[in-house]
Order: sequence, then C-alpha cells, then structure tokens
Amino acid sequence: MTAPTSPRLRLLAAAALAVAACAASLPAQAGKVLDGVKQRGTVNCGVTNGVAGFSAPDSQGNWTGLDVDTCRAVAAAVLGDAKKVNFVPLNAQQRFSALQAGEIDILARNTTWTLARDASLGFHFTTVTYYDGQGFLVPKKIKVTSAKQLKGAEICTQSGTTNEKNVSDYFRAQGIKVKTVVFESFEASFKAFFSGRCQAFTTDSSALAGLRNKEATNPDDYIILPELISKEPLAPLVRRGDDEWFAIVKWVPNALIEAEEAGVGQGNVDQLKASSKDPAVQRLLGVSEDTGKLLGLDKEWAYRAVKAVGNYGEIFERNVGQKSTLKLPRGANRLWTQGGLMYAMPVR
Repeated sequence: MTAPTSPRLRLLAAAALAVAACAASLPAQAGKVLDGVKQRGTVNCGVTNGVAGFSAPDSQGNWTGLDVDTCRAVAAAVLGDAKKVNFVPLNAQQRFSALQAGEIDILARNTTWTLARDASLGFHFTTVTYYDGQGFLVPKKIKVTSAKQLKGAEICTQSGTTNEKNVSDYFRAQGIKVKTVVFESFEASFKAFFSGRCQAFTTDSSALAGLRNKEATNPDDYIILPELISKEPLAPLVRRGDDEWFAIVKWVPNALIEAEEAGVGQGNVDQLKASSKDPAVQRLLGVSEDTGKLLGLDKEWAYRAVKAVGNYGEIFERNVGQKSTLKLPRGANRLWTQGGLMYAMPVR
C-alpha cells in the first residue's frame, strides 16, 4: 500500500494509529465471574475425585496436584492468596454440567482439549498444562508387551471420556477385536481391573503411573505398554461469555511457563524482583510495565502466582516428575528450548 502523501491523509493516519495504541493499553473491564470471585473471596475449582499427581486429597482433605496448583496460581493472581480455592470433586459425567451451571469458575480436571468439546459445549479451553497420551496398563503375568497383542482381551475404562472412543478407534484401525468394558466412575473402572475383571486398563498414561503406584498391591506386577494411542492435551476450561475471566485463566499458566523460561522460580522470585535488570523478568514480575491492568488485575499478579506455586517446571517435578511418587519423565512437557512442547505466549 502506498503511504499517504497529502498532509490531511498523513494526519488521519497518525490519528488512527494513536487511537489503536490507546485502545491496546486500556485496562480490562471486570467480568461477571471475576466480580463474583472477588465478592465470594474464593475461586471454585472443579477437580477429579482423586487422580494422583493432578488432583487428589490426602487423609486430612488437603488437595495436591498439577491441576490443583493451577487453580492456586489463579487464586494468588486474583485474590492475593493461593489458599482461597474451593475444590469441587467431580466425576467425568458431572464435570461439564457443573461448569455450564456456574457451580465452578474453572474446570481443571485433566480434561482433553478436543474440537467437539471446544466447539459444542459452550466452553473455552485456556492453556495446555500437560501433554499426555492414552496408554494401557496390564499385569505382567499375561506376558503381553504390546497393545497389538491384546486380541480378544477385555479392557476396562471409564464411560463418558475420550478414552472409550480412542480404544475403539485404535483397535478398529489395527484390525484387532477387543471388548471394552465401561464403568460410570473412574474408581469403579480401575478397581474392576485390579480385581481381575479385565486383562488391561486404559486411560491417560500419567494416570496409569499413579494408579499402579497407589492401587496395586505390588506395583512391580504391572507394566505400562509402550504404545500411546492418542494425543491428550490437558487444559483448564472456563465458560464462554466472559472474555475477561477467560483471559485471566489463560494467562496465569502462561506466566508460569514464561517464568521457567526466564529462570524465575519460587526460591529466587523475590531476589529477581528486587535486582534483575532483565526487561522480560521486570515486566513479568510487575517491576516495570503494568500488564495486570490489561487483565483487570494489579501489576504483581504474575509475581504472586510464581511466589505461591513456583514456575511450571517446579510444579511439574513436585507433582508428577522426579520429586513425586510418579517419577514421570518430562517428555513432551519440556520447554520448547529443550525439545518439548511447552512454549509460553509472551507476557508483554
């Protein structure tokens, strides 16, 4: 396009650019969900009934897990206190209706981002917090080392999940006949497997590792087969219709990933806030630019989130990685600079 040549056209172009720049820096207007969270003083977060590493209560009712920390980070960013979360346990059938009804503000329940869910349920997926894949757990005694050896097997899984459809698609494509045995609850499905009802159990591979450690009488009696039969990008969800809340729940996990990229963690966040000369770190921690006003928050929103739960790498290692009982490899969840898929949208 040819640049405007007349003084009048140049003036109009300059005015248009000024209006666009001003609009880009306007503070966000608080949406209904953010208003409700602030008035209530808690974030209502939908989680699992108990999946080790993602969301599970201990004997005292204290919740831990990667999804739990995501909700706590949001609470820290919005309310200034990571403890101000009300965890609402939901099974697979309840989770979507609870979000649709407004019973929860966030669904952080190891839920796979799919086209059908994204386009038809009235939700927005926010930021992928874990790249997973569906696998199979089998007892060693059946001497199976590949999913392709499961011809004629009965496979336990939970109804109302992507797991049920993935099993059907995978074995149909392989020309292998199996029988899928479905149960309404996750607990019923894995308990049936460990009682000997099925020769295999299938769900996300991260959950398989947790179940083997927690539920098996002797974990060494079971193996996870090498095949991953699906892509399972897990992400928190929010209801459509509140763009301000959507932006907050999208950008808080992004900030935790960017914190890891920048070397900012729970242990050094205060030191870096006080002394770092890196413009990206200063911006992330609210020392220089005020990115919070674009979200309807204050300038230290990301600093509080990192201070409360750590950066993404710390969250991963503590809940599902080498510092956890699951000891899952980082794999696809490594940073993009280390060959993984975790890539933060720039906080600027």
